[in-house]
Amino acid sequence: MSETASISTGIAARYATAVFELAKEDNSLSTLESDVDALEAALADSADLRDLIHSPVYSRDAQGRAITAVAKKMELSSTMTNTLALMAGKRRLFVVPQMLRALRERIAAEKGEVTADVVSAKALTKTQSEKLAKTLAGSVGKDVKINATVDESLIGGLVVKVGSKMIDTSIRSKLANLQNAMKEVG
Repeated sequence: MSETASISTGIAARYATAVFELAKEDNSLSTLESDVDALEAALADSADLRDLIHSPVYSRDAQGRAITAVAKKMELSSTMTNTLALMAGKRRLFVVPQMLRALRERIAAEKGEVTADVVSAKALTKTQSEKLAKTLAGSVGKDVKINATVDESLIGGLVVKVGSKMIDTSIRSKLANLQNAMKEVG
């Protein structure tokens, strides 16, 4: 990890800890979780929002006003709105994605959940997702929340990552292994 990434992660972790503790004191972890969901979705959907948090062109005041207006329009909690405004004032909005990731991890730990990143060749049905979550919960020993994405280049199968463990049953991976085995023989 580069030094800059490490510094950004440290800054994000401090903000995440503060926001998490404030939400926990107010018994509003569910509100915080919905704020995190909304912000992650907004960042994924809006190039303008990504530009706002990353661009050095905007002044502190302009960033602060804009992010506060966005937060109010999204109906985020006052804790999250105030945190985003503070981050804009300190020129720290660029760490919002890392902060959201850290908050998601803290909320999951508090709820006794583990997140499994699942990549499949086509979208999983609700039944498939539920069965996979149940199977993973049996092996992990905690509730599992599925974070599903689609990558058609897998051809078929799944790539499942839970914590530091990764299971790759994709056809792409099997073909790559076969190709390597053929190179060794020939």
